[in-house]
Amino acid sequence: MYRAHPKDGIAWVTGASAGIGRAVALELARRGFRVAVTARRAQALAELAAECPSLVSFPGDIRERAAIATLITAIETQLGPIVLAILNAGVYFNSERERFTAEAAWRTFEANVGGTINCLDPLLAGMKQRNRGQIAITSSLAGYRGIPGSTAYGATKAALIYMAEALSLSCARAGLTIQLINPGFVRTAMTDQNDFDMPFIMEPQQAAIIICDGFAKGGFEIAFPRRLAWACKLARILPYRIAFPLMRHATKRAARPEG
Repeated sequence: MYRAHPKDGIAWVTGASAGIGRAVALELARRGFRVAVTARRAQALAELAAECPSLVSFPGDIRERAAIATLITAIETQLGPIVLAILNAGVYFNSERERFTAEAAWRTFEANVGGTINCLDPLLAGMKQRNRGQIAITSSLAGYRGIPGSTAYGATKAALIYMAEALSLSCARAGLTIQLINPGFVRTAMTDQNDFDMPFIMEPQQAAIIICDGFAKGGFEIAFPRRLAWACKLARILPYRIAFPLMRHATKRAARPEG
């Protein structure tokens, strides 16, 4: 399994303006990588890059297929080959806890799934030509099984889990490492929307250390916190007649009726 090293090239982090992406970019820089950081908020990226000379700002919107391919070319032309890509950008609309709407669902899929696909296309092409590369896709423990109030978000994360699994199997012979990041609750602007107890919630800096350790160690999945991850894995294999009552009980404070 290939593990990216700073001497091989650069790292690229999407969704880097805040939360997990921001913390991972800073942690990778601390470990010696030069890091290209991308997000839609150019001002927030500029402020991040100003904190660390190893970070270089490349604003962009992963939902724009042609533009993101051009951006990847610009990054590699200016900084060198991307050997480690963390596809972290994504959205969650708290409004889906109130009721299901096609608009919110499609916006979620457009960013979380479509945006990841837009990044993967040019990344995989370049890495296959070089016969090496490491890509980590950020999903969520929410993608393991249906959660009330998380219809669109959880579905996109389940899609990313499947996508990462399939790519890992198909890209191994090309010398590429595909990894899956499945966090639990991390204190970010996204989780700040929640008005329910979030078990084992951790700070972004803690999450970044676990994630970057996972890049170095290898292995397919980086799932945390461990106790919550194992509980979710157990729920994933339980039959519906057992899993559904348990899930209703565990999420009764978070769930709201959809209509």
